[in-house]
Amino acid sequence: MIVNLNLEGKKIVIVGGGEQAQKRVKSVLNQGCKIVVVSGAVNAQIKRWANSRKIRLVKQDVTDAEPILKLGPDIIIATTSDREINQEILKEAKRERVMAYSSDNPADSDFSNLAVIDFKGAVKVAVHTGGKSPIISKRVKERVESALRGVITREDIAHMMIQEMCREMAKEIIPTQRQRRECLYSINNDGMIEQLIKDGQVKKAERRAKTILENWI
Repeated sequence: MIVNLNLEGKKIVIVGGGEQAQKRVKSVLNQGCKIVVVSGAVNAQIKRWANSRKIRLVKQDVTDAEPILKLGPDIIIATTSDREINQEILKEAKRERVMAYSSDNPADSDFSNLAVIDFKGAVKVAVHTGGKSPIISKRVKERVESALRGVITREDIAHMMIQEMCREMAKEIIPTQRQRRECLYSINNDGMIEQLIKDGQVKKAERRAKTILENWI
């Protein structure tokens, strides 16, 4: 089962400071979660994220799972170069019912890291081989991404961003789910909004959408 976790407000502890840790930090950096990296040494990019306060860095060598669990994580990602430490972290996390992933043992982890194609944060397409081959996942991802670049247009992305904006506004001013759904469909099918987006006038399209929403009731 492939799902997209809501990580808003969650604490994610990433153990390790190398390339694998950097990849995992990057994958959750804009998810509204609290990111803590624990490692005795980290690479330059992780250090920059820590210096800019995008993440919290705990500089200490990790020899067992106890200090990681004391941080109160919702999710643990183990990426150290020591397979035994990663395995212990995974085992202890499971014992404490904390979701965990090990970069060198995805088969025993609680979730998988998929090969994700991201279209400006509006559309995400994931490729997964069931943990059988990350290398093949990457290869297929490159092919799929190349194909989708000609299918998902800038107009599609503009429509999605407007829908996201309007959905949040609708929750505040339109009382029922049925009315909100009808309003959002109306905005999506509005000919003027469609033409404005085609003409590259996205801001005017947003204003038009807001006007429809504000006058819905």
